[in-house]
Amino acid sequence: MSNEALPPDRSHVATEQRHPDSTDFDSLSVIEQVRAIARDHAIVNEAVDDAAADLAALIEALVARVRRRGRLFYCGAGTSGRLGVLDASECPPTFCSDPSQVVGLIAGGDSALRRSSERREDDADGAEAEFTAHALCELDTVVGIAAGGTTPYALGALALAKARGALTALIVCSPRERPIACDHLIVLRTGPEILTGSTRLKAGSATKLALNCITTALFAQLGKVHGNLMVDVAATNDKLVDRAIRTLQQFDGSLTRAEAAGLLASAGGRVKVAIIMRARSASREDAEHRLRAVGESLRAALA
Repeated sequence: MSNEALPPDRSHVATEQRHPDSTDFDSLSVIEQVRAIARDHAIVNEAVDDAAADLAALIEALVARVRRRGRLFYCGAGTSGRLGVLDASECPPTFCSDPSQVVGLIAGGDSALRRSSERREDDADGAEAEFTAHALCELDTVVGIAAGGTTPYALGALALAKARGALTALIVCSPRERPIACDHLIVLRTGPEILTGSTRLKAGSATKLALNCITTALFAQLGKVHGNLMVDVAATNDKLVDRAIRTLQQFDGSLTRAEAAGLLASAGGRVKVAIIMRARSASREDAEHRLRAVGESLRAALA
């Protein structure tokens, strides 16, 4: 193979370096391997906490855009892409959000969720067709996810998004300079993996935690949360209906389980509407009007 055909040397990337404490990993017993992995993950919370200020700056900018009907797009390949799709897919049932508000894009398309398509991560223009299909615009936010910070698909997505006027961010687990097309750089310093280069381990865990922070704080700021309760939960199965019923009972301890269920039904399955109906002796229509008038904030509607 000629030098021209060689792939870029990534030996400087922190997530590609060899972990000094796991050089004998294969010779450990199973319980020793489990404990070694668990101990190595102790840095995950610290890495995200250290990046809290940068995450908060991104979320604050994102909230302002989503309030103006902007959307959030995650773009990544392999594990990073799958984590973005996972976080996006959890938003509608958790926050009763429109599925178009948070969208996960993965190199290779949805088939890559189950079958590896690593070659597609080398295509810097891989997100172009998706951006066109979604009519990406200046109100939208694109977050590239790349543990090592070098994935062409993720970096290319930022350049494509910036050309359309979108806000851009990059989440990485290895220190690097901020790319020209990146407005917000989030560095989660997780270091070398216990299995060299396998960023599905603690880099993946830290990335998922960061994504949890982004969407949970985003929708809390948008009024989808009251205290620590999921007041906009989509009651679409037995577990979620049960949670909605118990949420109503937590707001009004005098409600029996049957009464809470009846109230939920009369509110069209919407917990926030049911709470206002109960607290203000309001009709469903009046409760819905009160919510719309204050941007769907339950706290404001009750005040």
